[in-house]
Amino acid sequence: LEGYKSMTFYRGDAGNGAKDGGGSRDNDEGSSDATEGHDDEDEIYEGEYQGIPSNGKPGGGKVALGQPLSDAGRDRKELEQERQADEEELAQQYELIIQECGHGRFQWQLFLVLGLALMSDGVEVFVVGFVLPSAETDMCVPNSSSGWLGSIVYLGMMVGAFFWGGMSDKVGRRQCLLICMSTNGFFAFLSSFVQGYGVFLLCRVFAGFGIGGAVPIVFSMFAEVLSREKRGEHLSWLCMFWMIGEIYASAMAWAIIPHYGWSFSMGSAYQFHSWRVFVVVCALPCVCAVVALTFMPESPRFYLEVGKHDEAWMILKQIHDTNMRARGLPEKVFTVNRIKIPKQLDELVEMESESGNPVSKAFFRIKAEIYGVMLLNATVYYGLSVWFPDVIKHLQADDYASKVKSHSNERIEDITFNFTLENQIHTNSVFVNDRFIGMKLRSVTFVDSTFRSCYFDDVTSVGSIFRNCTIIGSQFFNTDIDDSKLIDGTEVINSTFVHNKTGCQMTFDDDYSAYWVYFINFLGTLAVLPGNIVSALLMDKIGRLSMLGGSMVLSGISCFFLWFGTSESMMIFMLCLYNGLSISAWNSLDVVTTESFPTSRRGTGFGFCNALCKLAAVMGNLIFGSLVGITKAIPILMASSVLVGGGLVALRLPDTRANVLM
Repeated sequence: LEGYKSMTFYRGDAGNGAKDGGGSRDNDEGSSDATEGHDDEDEIYEGEYQGIPSNGKPGGGKVALGQPLSDAGRDRKELEQERQADEEELAQQYELIIQECGHGRFQWQLFLVLGLALMSDGVEVFVVGFVLPSAETDMCVPNSSSGWLGSIVYLGMMVGAFFWGGMSDKVGRRQCLLICMSTNGFFAFLSSFVQGYGVFLLCRVFAGFGIGGAVPIVFSMFAEVLSREKRGEHLSWLCMFWMIGEIYASAMAWAIIPHYGWSFSMGSAYQFHSWRVFVVVCALPCVCAVVALTFMPESPRFYLEVGKHDEAWMILKQIHDTNMRARGLPEKVFTVNRIKIPKQLDELVEMESESGNPVSKAFFRIKAEIYGVMLLNATVYYGLSVWFPDVIKHLQADDYASKVKSHSNERIEDITFNFTLENQIHTNSVFVNDRFIGMKLRSVTFVDSTFRSCYFDDVTSVGSIFRNCTIIGSQFFNTDIDDSKLIDGTEVINSTFVHNKTGCQMTFDDDYSAYWVYFINFLGTLAVLPGNIVSALLMDKIGRLSMLGGSMVLSGISCFFLWFGTSESMMIFMLCLYNGLSISAWNSLDVVTTESFPTSRRGTGFGFCNALCKLAAVMGNLIFGSLVGITKAIPILMASSVLVGGGLVALRLPDTRANVLM
């Protein structure tokens, strides 16, 4: 690093950047502690910031002998080659600077802050699936509109990933992450209070649009303060926060949503049920991330890429001094005083030259393969994330239906029902002068039955219907029985309905299946922990490609064995096994994607990859969701073949383990 004392700053049009004719200037803010107190006439000490040449021209603006021509008079190919050489030199020098700064307190602080942002993304993905059944029931959404919430939120995240990823390459990592996380937190919090399903959908779309930028910006920003030998391992540890977000969402859903009593209402117009409390709780990691991010600086690598060398130097010195103080070495001087700056070319020139540059052609081929592998992996992952719970619910429904109690040709007269009737079918039954008071009908079906002079008071029916029944001279007071439950020719004769319950009734009282579904998701996300630890420890040892290909092939094989899963416990075990094996592939993809794109396009490239993942999520939901309860063969064979094929394609990607960040 001694060479830094003789390196010169380069501006966009400065060629080799001569010093000012007036000599070096002191910069009180930029100098290290060891250089403070020296006069202008003193010699330049190691670590003292030398400032920036005013415009690369010596002695009062006169052009010196050998001064390079302006960009307007030079060939486009020559400019591109010069910038390419500048970027390669900067990449090597920046790697040495980060090594001098060390890995310590600053990186761990940034690790926790960006981890909260990544955790928010994991929460957002799963909060939709957890609140979907409750929200659609609470807002009386018909089956024809059901399912829009899951798909439309993924579409919002897809647009957000591409938009915010691209903006982070132009505006900056920190600023874009602050804006997109604030957008997510605001609309996620707002969505918990709105009552209409359309407005709720709109809020979740904007929340998804905001959180869509988290993944590409978080990985780009963290990778740019890590040295080469630390990058793979610590990016993998960062991936663990996405898993923590899944566990947090699953645990909160398990603890909050089934508690129907955790609610309040303002008349019949405003209902705030437990699932809304869950939505508020899930917005807390995002709020914490926004607050913590305000105390962190911008990526110094981004500043260097856009020519803001003063700001970059100050942040690099902050990283160095923070880490050295934590090690008990506050007196150690930051020795860097000159950093290479790549030539700033017009964006149109860069776009025009991409198609003919051999380096760009190879770069595009790599991008296409990364996109393909990520699309395949995401389609299966998100598709199976829908298919697994629905298959388990289908098995539960079959088991529940097998325990149904059937009653036929019965006559019940002058009886008071003040208890719950559940999972029953009454056929050709006659109820005369009976009273149904303060009770619940849960999954009860009345077929071809007659109700004569009966009284219904404070009755809640969930999943219950009256099919081709006759109701004569009966009274309904404060019930939720309406035309939607009186179906298939049911006749109502001389009967009255007074003060019907408004809205759709939802209850989790004594409904242990709700607890079980959330607990299964909790187990599935917890099973990711071993895979996360293994991938973090081995990422830099066995390489990204071996980890990626091996993980996809093994998870594809585990999917094939789902064919033999005939019980609920077997399906849960296979869910945990698949999650544990597939997480290493995701971690490897995140690392490879981060390292494959140059700084000027890292956010855009990663954002486009993440947008493809969300598009794949919509495709997976549609494809796999439509096959639930129909056949296991198609989704199992599709998932297995896609994962194995994607793993083999992944082995064609270049190994980025030894690369410096361009």
